[in-house]
Parts: sequence; C-alpha cells; structure tokens
Amino acid sequence: MKTLYLIGGPMGVGKTAVGQVLKQLLPRSVFLDGDWCWDANPFIVTEETRAMVMDNIVCLLNSFLCCTVYDHVIFVWVMHRQAILDELLARLNTADCRVKRISLLCDAPTLCARLQGDVDAGLRQAEVISRSLDYLPLYEALDTEKIDTTGLSPMEAARRIGGMP
Repeated sequence: MKTLYLIGGPMGVGKTAVGQVLKQLLPRSVFLDGDWCWDANPFIVTEETRAMVMDNIVCLLNSFLCCTVYDHVIFVWVMHRQAILDELLARLNTADCRVKRISLLCDAPTLCARLQGDVDAGLRQAEVISRSLDYLPLYEALDTEKIDTTGLSPMEAARRIGGMP
C-alpha cells in the first residue's frame, strides 16, 4: 500500500532536511516541497495566488499518488492551519493510500539558531525568524503526530517518521 507523508512545521524546523533523508531511507520514494509551487519573485500572497498554489500542489501530489512506480510520497510544507491540511486531503486521491500527518516542532531557541544560521548564510531574510516563532504554537492544535526535532539530527527524525529503530 502506498504511503503519503504530509510533513508540516514552521520555517527552519527541518522539514526539507528530514524529508530528503526520509526519501533516501524509504524504497521507491519521491520528495516534494510545497515551496516549489510558490517560488516567485516577487512573492505576493493573494487569494488568487493561494488558490493557484493549492491547485499546483494537488495536481503534483495526485500525479505521484496515482503513479505505480512510487510507494512513498513525501510532501513537506508550512501547513500551520488545520484548514490547509483538510483542504489538501479533501482534494487528494488517497483511497488506496495510508496517510501520515506529521508536524515537526522544536523549542524556540533551537528554531532561532537554525534560522539565524540560514540568515547568516544568505538563504533567508531576517524577518522569517519572528514569523516562524509566531507559527510554532499553531502546530499544537493540529490533528497530526508531533515530533520534536530539538536535539535530533535529520536522520533521527526521519527514522522516527519512517518507524525505523
């Protein structure tokens, strides 16, 4: 049976790193990042662009869910509201699929340190730190399995998600 991994968490928590490691650990797997559907310059958030991004994500995920080549579809994105998860799941063809909903979390000092490293490396803008800290508590209310990545390597977090020792 195919498994869909929906991995959410605030910016900087390690979704991409963990998802890429999970892809290597699981046979016949594919990794997709929701940010790929919204990598624009300028980055403009409107109802039109939100709808377009969700349409793009649904199209990509459904294509991989229907593809017989892959057994594991790993999707990461900042899914900080239950409505995002609910809409996504309502639009996906998951009839023959097990769905694992996961939120990656960490403590605030760890999140700040990770993001500051990205800012220092020129990978992110400094404003992402406060926004990510604002999002962090929102994940507690979601209907997801919570994994605290504080003190975990991407390999350790990926092994937990994949149910590996």
